[in-house]
Amino acid sequence: MTFTGAIGRACLFPLRAIIALCVALRIHPNVLTLTGVIINGAAGWALAVGGFGLAGWIMLVANIFDFIDGKVADELKLSSRFGGFWDSVMDRFSDLFILTGLIYLYATLGRPDYVLIAALTLTFSVMTSYTRARAESIIPLCKVGFMERPERIVLFMIGAFTNRMAAVLWVILVLSVLTVLDRIYFTWRELRSDNRELPA
Repeated sequence: MTFTGAIGRACLFPLRAIIALCVALRIHPNVLTLTGVIINGAAGWALAVGGFGLAGWIMLVANIFDFIDGKVADELKLSSRFGGFWDSVMDRFSDLFILTGLIYLYATLGRPDYVLIAALTLTFSVMTSYTRARAESIIPLCKVGFMERPERIVLFMIGAFTNRMAAVLWVILVLSVLTVLDRIYFTWRELRSDNRELPA
């Protein structure tokens, strides 16, 4: 079990009431996903103005929606390929809102070094998802590497609540770079072993 999976299990009990309410009201899971993105936009704004503690609580609320949308979809029998696509696209927007807020904050603080670090973190966060999506268009599965979105969100919240966002950015950046490289190598190795790699 992953660290974030353990957190999810621990929090599942109080979340069941929220899931049950959404099911009773027949709230479409895609609406829940969109709501989470909008709230993450508010977290990005809070980060942009330096409200780290506020941003942490907003991210916590936003990711309740991110957690329950799939559960509600299962309960209402509304799971679909478009729902999976919608969820993935909205997750990218959430990441962009949070990191854009940090880029703006460091720009206003006159810290070009951390503007660059935040921009690189944004780049490799997107590439972490892109390399998996592109790899899985040519091989069955590419879920290697540690730094996926749940881990990023947990680290962002830790950075916000402890006011150590700069250190968290370094951790996310380094692990995201390693994850991207790992996925590139894994895909190359899988194609090579299956004799599916095109000649150079």
